[in-house]
Amino acid sequence: MLEQKVSFDSDGLKLSGVLAFPEGAEATKRYPAMMVLHGFGSNKDSVRCIDPCRLLNSLGYATLRFDMRGCGESEGERQRVICLEQVADTQSAVSFLASHPNVDPARIGCMGSSFGGAVTIYTAGVDERIAAAISVGGWGDGVSKFQRQHPGPEAWARFLAMLEEGKRHREKTGQSLMVPRYDIVPMPEALRHKVARGSHQMFPADTAQSMYDFRAIDVVAKIAPRPLLLLHPAVDSVTPTEQSINLFHAAGQPTELHLFAGMDHFLLGDKESAVDQLLKDWLKRFFPA
Repeated sequence: MLEQKVSFDSDGLKLSGVLAFPEGAEATKRYPAMMVLHGFGSNKDSVRCIDPCRLLNSLGYATLRFDMRGCGESEGERQRVICLEQVADTQSAVSFLASHPNVDPARIGCMGSSFGGAVTIYTAGVDERIAAAISVGGWGDGVSKFQRQHPGPEAWARFLAMLEEGKRHREKTGQSLMVPRYDIVPMPEALRHKVARGSHQMFPADTAQSMYDFRAIDVVAKIAPRPLLLLHPAVDSVTPTEQSINLFHAAGQPTELHLFAGMDHFLLGDKESAVDQLLKDWLKRFFPA
């Protein structure tokens, strides 16, 4: 696998990435490419980016994993994670790949897990340059997602109060109110060790508000007739499984939804052969190298 560090511009910020080609790649050939997006406040060096890229490279695809603005080695305000800004960064990544002499600009796909899955769907829905989309444990409606993540009247009232306090704090001070990541997206203690090293642990309340307002489900139907694959644990203790089910019902064709029993949230990067085999089969049918 031929890897190289790259950078590209997005809204005046330099984003850092790693571009890789299949082993034995030819200098005069154009390859289909797949972007692999990291999760919530994570970075391109997450195993959930690296392992899918290695699989894709072995199948004949070029890959790009990169740090969203404010994450990893990219420029931008630290810890600021705003959904539509990540959509803009992903579109900038498409432009970068489309201009590369060894990438086929008509065959650029995108995949992401969790937060990256939501960004993948939204970007594919608004940018026709993305030829195929894969969401792993993603979500489509911020409000219903948060309602399930903060169940019960007390927890939901506490979450909404945090959003309101964030607005008041900014109006009063001009600064963002910082909030712990698990106050935004709760996660069982037993899973927290799987959060990528270097991931942000504090975020401005603006981040939670941007997620609350984010509705990839409104644009998912626009992906068709380009192919969409939705993967999700059958019981997900972080992102409610119903998010992918609802996206499937709202999507056009061809769209596939696969639920995995006995697994929780982190489907990628754990050497799960069932997930890898399904990806291989789907790519062969809908986005062959």
